[in-house]
Amino acid sequence: MKFSGRTRCYAVLGHPIGHSLSPVMHNASFQSLGLDAVYLAFDVEPSRLIEVLRAVQDMGFGGVNLTVPLKQVAFEGLERLDQSARALGAVNTVRFLPNRELEGYNTDGDGFIRAIEEAFGRSVAGLSVFVLGCGGAGRAVAITCAVQGARRLALSDIEPGRASRVAGDITQISREIEILVVPAESDSWKAASVAAELMVQATPLGMKTDDPVLLGADAFCRGQMVYDLIYMYPETALLKAARQSGARTANGLGMLLHQGAKAFTIWTGRQPDVEAMRKALEIEVYAHQRGKKRGQRQKTQKNMW
Repeated sequence: MKFSGRTRCYAVLGHPIGHSLSPVMHNASFQSLGLDAVYLAFDVEPSRLIEVLRAVQDMGFGGVNLTVPLKQVAFEGLERLDQSARALGAVNTVRFLPNRELEGYNTDGDGFIRAIEEAFGRSVAGLSVFVLGCGGAGRAVAITCAVQGARRLALSDIEPGRASRVAGDITQISREIEILVVPAESDSWKAASVAAELMVQATPLGMKTDDPVLLGADAFCRGQMVYDLIYMYPETALLKAARQSGARTANGLGMLLHQGAKAFTIWTGRQPDVEAMRKALEIEVYAHQRGKKRGQRQKTQKNMW
């Protein structure tokens, strides 16, 4: 990849940001399309987000993505919001407009729907869904499921009141859907998971290899669909447990891909090379998994001696 004085910069901002694979997929698309552009990643503290957005706009950036914990900060701090951001209550994509205006979008909902259709061959319409984790991404998933016609929605989060707030917002959208707020305890999570046709894991637990496993194999059943928003591993511990119980599973790579593809179009007005993006992501994730296994083997051999 070559750079010049005309290279257009794009970025993802988060805190922390080292886990993000957004640069991998966007740079693959830029290269495939022959665009003089580069996508970077920056760690930004929430209190400085709006200041940083103004700065990168002044530097000529083409647009940015936002990840945890900045989505809600942007929603509350930006004056101009697209309907997608207003509906989902969070911003994951920022477009820079003339006169230093910043416009917030949310592509998570569309990315999730495309990913579910791709992974399981059906929409969420008519399904019973359990969403565990109601932060920025989980909130977007829950509201999107309601808008897309899910039959029943169970919500839970370890932060008191967060799931209730999302449930309240959903009742303003649709009074026909059945909504249940599930207590933040393992037995309640297990019951809600087993009862759901689609279980969505939307917490950050699982991003680190030593994170506790939220649900065991007894929380899943044969034929059930289980989607984990975590994307940096081919199979998280939760997905492994679900697969062992006969559930159909998928990680968050598809959602990352499709939300990113929509952001690409918002910024550039062009369709990205989705297959180049997908291939780059898969190479990165499976290479990471091979490296992880190699490290485990080396550790085991060291312990043997």
